[in-house]
Amino acid sequence: MTVHEAARAKIRLLPEPLAQEVNDFIDFLLAKAARAEGTKWVGVADALDTAESDISDYLRNLEQYEERLARGEIRW
Repeated sequence: MTVHEAARAKIRLLPEPLAQEVNDFIDFLLAKAARAEGTKWVGVADALDTAESDISDYLRNLEQYEERLARGEIRW
């Protein structure tokens, strides 16, 4: 199984709100890569500003999710 296939399989298991966070993070990574290359991908460069402003929420949610996993409240 490739990395892309494994990631897609995991994303399918996520509830919609978490899948949206993953999607937002992917936009952030694409925009970051585009900026590093000095290029602009359609719609991605603009998404960087939004992604950067929301990254603190993403990290807080990720930490809460990991804590819930550790406590056994939810399963992967």
